[in-house]
Amino acid sequence: MPKRRNHPQHASPDGVTHLAECPLCAASYDPHRARVLGKNGEERLLHVACGGCGNAMLALVVVTSAGVSSVGLITDLSFEDAQRFREASPVSADHVLAAHVLPADIISRLL
Repeated sequence: MPKRRNHPQHASPDGVTHLAECPLCAASYDPHRARVLGKNGEERLLHVACGGCGNAMLALVVVTSAGVSSVGLITDLSFEDAQRFREASPVSADHVLAAHVLPADIISRLL
């Protein structure tokens, strides 16, 4: 059985916990670099930038009476980019269809 790595935990400025190590380069995260993208009750959406490799993690952290639960996504988005996408209108089915039809239309014009 593979040996499990212990991941240190740190308290963030917002009072939630997150992994203290970048999963890509193993550099220690600075908990003060965690920025809150959004709040909803006990849920926090965090952007944590890695000073080592320049990538970031988007983490959804939920604090309940049972404890803290989180799920993270590695990204190359800056905080500003993540904020812009979060505030943008949702992608509709019409957007998806237009993105699918557009390349076919361009190709048919070239032929």
